[in-house]
Amino acid sequence: MTKTIEVRNPRTGKFDYVIIPPPPRLVVQQCKRTRRAQVRWQQLGLEGRIEALQQWKQAILSERDRLTEALVNDTGRLSTSVLEIDSFLSSIDRWCRLAPELLQESAKNTAIPFIALQQTSVPYPLVGVISPWNFPLLLSTIDTIPALLAGCAVIVKPSEIAPRFVAPLKTALNAVPELRDVLTFVEGAGETGSVLIENVDLVCFTGSVATGRKVAQAAAKQFIPAFLELGGKDPAIVLESANLELATSAILWGSVVNTGQSCLSIERIYVADSIFEKFYHQLVTKAHRLQLAYPTVESGEIGPIIAEKQAAIISDHLLDAVEKGAVIHCGGVIEDLGGGWWCRPTVLTQVNHSMKVMTEETFGPIMPIMPFSTVEEAVSLANDSIYGLSAAVFALETEALEVAHQIDAGAISINDAGLTAIMHEGEKNAFKFSGLGGSRMGAAALKRFMRKKAILIKTNATNDPWWFNNEV
Repeated sequence: MTKTIEVRNPRTGKFDYVIIPPPPRLVVQQCKRTRRAQVRWQQLGLEGRIEALQQWKQAILSERDRLTEALVNDTGRLSTSVLEIDSFLSSIDRWCRLAPELLQESAKNTAIPFIALQQTSVPYPLVGVISPWNFPLLLSTIDTIPALLAGCAVIVKPSEIAPRFVAPLKTALNAVPELRDVLTFVEGAGETGSVLIENVDLVCFTGSVATGRKVAQAAAKQFIPAFLELGGKDPAIVLESANLELATSAILWGSVVNTGQSCLSIERIYVADSIFEKFYHQLVTKAHRLQLAYPTVESGEIGPIIAEKQAAIISDHLLDAVEKGAVIHCGGVIEDLGGGWWCRPTVLTQVNHSMKVMTEETFGPIMPIMPFSTVEEAVSLANDSIYGLSAAVFALETEALEVAHQIDAGAISINDAGLTAIMHEGEKNAFKFSGLGGSRMGAAALKRFMRKKAILIKTNATNDPWWFNNEV
């Protein structure tokens, strides 16, 4: 008998939602049904797939209030949920606009005069998407939309920590039969994800490094591609030439947006000696202005900690830092308010790389600041990590660019933080343990869901094979 999973509300601490994971045999059956439907989906052609996605978008708009309510219950925050829905809807339009050009096939002559080349691509029939809890809607669809446009069918397993948003999406899907047959959501925990990997042709995973390793190993056993977007410990470097007003505001936002629960969050800050005191005082002043979104979701900017286990990790990192000599200037404690776990923006100094808060992913609104004396030292500290997702550099542009080229990370924001979250044109790959596989940005994000096929056409009239009068 399948064990039910009780889902906690991050604002109240109550377990007020239940999901019933399907038994493995039903997941297998669902994969088979979705795979069969993919043939019709591919035959529908790109224009037909675009039309179906646009119909889904319109159906979602009619469910927007329910979707917003579900996301608020999943995550405990309002403004970021609204932004998440807007980003999701705009991504449908963006990919529908880009797909016709990106998927255009070509024919050309080759270096051999009597052989022509027709280059085409074939979608992977069934894609599995395993998504996390921090941006449950956006990260369950960031790979799904381009995969669908490429002609794949998709099965999504959202996080069991934040699954409520699925119901409104399914209601909207019912209005689009062509899409409903090739886009499915299955709810469950790790066991469900394991069965999914065994029955798809390609897997996309977003989550922790530890789970990402398991996904990669499972995919390798099936001999299928695995695209992994894993953890981050993003550094920010602030050089002496930086605009401090800009740097403190951008780094504060980049550290506490979604309560720091983002793989793109700024998690460690390196500041030039000469401006260190001024920088952290200014950052502390701005951090004090932010309020918790409690007792109502409209009360402030900082939402609750979504996953209960994450509250324990944040607390452990702070305790470890203090025991090793760190000084907390604001925040610094996990508060139990109304049954939810909360953490105010926290600024620490007197930190070093012996502390977890400087080396392990914290995933909270925590801003540890460390001074440096030379640019070489700053780059060395930034690269002293198993992670390499993204980073930020604040300085005069030429100086910042010189530093950016030395940082081991896939995306570097210059004089701002988290620009990769709003800029979708630039292709990027994660470095080190932050991920594996093709870029989620640009043309590669769509083309990675297709296998290239070369059709070679003999064009001369002879009956002999090409090698008959040629040396092999």
